Amino acid sequence: MSTQALTTPSKSLLNDKWDVVLSNTIVKTGLGFCGGVILSALLKRRTFPVWLGIGFGLGRGYSEGDAIFRSSAGLREIKA
Repeated sequence: MSTQALTTPSKSLLNDKWDVVLSNTIVKTGLGFCGGVILSALLKRRTFPVWLGIGFGLGRGYSEGDAIFRSSAGLREIKA
């Protein structure tokens, strides 16, 4: 007989939320970095747009993660 580790629904929901929050933050930070690099190239090699883009990406990821954890309904559904 094989034994499976049973997870409680709340633990599974928390893991799902963390997965969404971390992946969302990584994607938004990467997009902010890319936008900053492009803007930096247009502004004659200045570095502040890169740091500004990374900051916006981290801030947006944090705020959306906060909204996901504060919602009582669980994860938001994505409609295709």
